Amino acid sequence: MFISFEGTEGVGKTTLIRKIYDYLEQQGQQVVLTREPGGTPMAEQIRSLLLSVNHEESMANDTELLLMYAARAQHLQQVIVPALSACKTVLCDRFTDASFAYQCAGRGLSKEKLQLLNANFVSHMPNITFWLDAPTELGMSRARARGVLDRFEQEKATFFEKVRSGYQELWEKQGERIKRLDATQTPDQVFEQAMIYLK
Repeated sequence: MFISFEGTEGVGKTTLIRKIYDYLEQQGQQVVLTREPGGTPMAEQIRSLLLSVNHEESMANDTELLLMYAARAQHLQQVIVPALSACKTVLCDRFTDASFAYQCAGRGLSKEKLQLLNANFVSHMPNITFWLDAPTELGMSRARARGVLDRFEQEKATFFEKVRSGYQELWEKQGERIKRLDATQTPDQVFEQAMIYLK
C-alpha cells in the first residue's frame, strides 16, 4: 500500500506518520518511511535547494516546480517503486497533491503543466492520501514554534490560504482517495481518525 500525507505547514504530518509507522510495524508489515522533496541522497540535495533561504537570486516558480519533479522522479525510481514491488507499505510525507496545492493553487501555475509532468513522470499514485487540515494561522504558529523557518514556511498567510484551498479542491474532487482529517485535534485523536481508513 502507498499512503501519502498532505497539509500546510505545522499540521502534524510528521507526528501522524510516525504513529502509523509504529502501528503498521507492530502488525508485522514491512514499512518504508520517506518524504518529498527528498527520500534519496540526490533528491535530498534538491530539497536543500528548494528550502534554502540563502539564494542570491529569487527562485522562479517554474524552476521550483521542475525541481520538485526532478526530485520526485529520482524518488520514485530509487525508493517508492522498488518498495511497492517488494510488497512493502510506503508512507510518504507529501507527494503530487502538494505540487498542485503549492505550485498551482499557491503560486498560480497552470494545472496543464502539472498534468503534463504527472503523465510523463509519475508511474504510481497513493492508494490513500491523508489530508491534515487546520486553520492556516494555527499551523503557522506551530511551525514558528519549531524555530528557524525554511523558504516555504516564510511565505505570507495569504499564500497558505491558497494552498489550503488547493487541498480543499482536491479533496472535493478525489474524496475516494483523499481523506480529510481534522488536524486541530490532539495527535492521538488525529491518529484515531486515520485508523478508521486503515483497519
